[in-house]
Amino acid sequence: MQTKRLLIVEDDYDVAEMLLMYFTAKQYEVYHADTGMGGIDLARKKLPNLILLDVMLPELNGYEVCAHLRNVSLTKHIPVIFLTQKDGRADIVEGLELGADDYIAKPFDVDELRLRVQRSIERATRESLYDSKTGLPTGPMAEEEIARMKVEDEAFTEMRFSISGFGAFNDKYGFMNADTVLEFGAKCIYEAVTEHGTPEDFVGYLDGKFVIVTKVDDPDEMLAHTVGQFNEGARAFYTFIDVDNNGILVNEGTANEHLEPLMQLEVHQQADV
Repeated sequence: MQTKRLLIVEDDYDVAEMLLMYFTAKQYEVYHADTGMGGIDLARKKLPNLILLDVMLPELNGYEVCAHLRNVSLTKHIPVIFLTQKDGRADIVEGLELGADDYIAKPFDVDELRLRVQRSIERATRESLYDSKTGLPTGPMAEEEIARMKVEDEAFTEMRFSISGFGAFNDKYGFMNADTVLEFGAKCIYEAVTEHGTPEDFVGYLDGKFVIVTKVDDPDEMLAHTVGQFNEGARAFYTFIDVDNNGILVNEGTANEHLEPLMQLEVHQQADV
């Protein structure tokens, strides 16, 4: 099961510390920023499943942060719950109009907050905003974003990746380990885009394939980073015997016995426009 990633953008140290401790104990992978710009940066780098966003922040307030996140392809799908001292109807409406998924006023009950976080993540998965295994945008929302970029941008590169040897790995090691491999693949691709791409790039998961749409002039470095990191890291998911054999022995003892190579990330489609 994928560990849920939670980003807390909160400048009140006591509140942030309490939330960090609480959600870490609930098996979330938790990140924290105490400024709006810091939150934007972490949202881009860590691809959280949900963001808890304080409204009253220094420099950029929560509304400005939310507006920025919703205007960037990499982060526009991430659910946002506002945390604030304000509970007036106008403030709630403003937050929801910016694309926030929920709104909770301080002081709040932390167990109620956890349920709201859980339900927002479940709703995003159910509505196919992102894939539950990879944490990447998927479904109609991802397709619409890719189509929008193709219409609006004069030049881009679209790359789609598949994992060769994934079926044999799944058969031997089980679906839980296979899901972990998909999560790792998403991490490799996302890190490559955040390091070598632009803020306008898109990463998604459609029809069993990872998708990158990038505006960089030369995506070769991004491509090499993605494939190299996955192919090297994938070895850690196998037993020492399979690594030494450089693959999985399939149909052992039969006429169809053969060695299925270790998983590799392969470019399924690359198109420059």
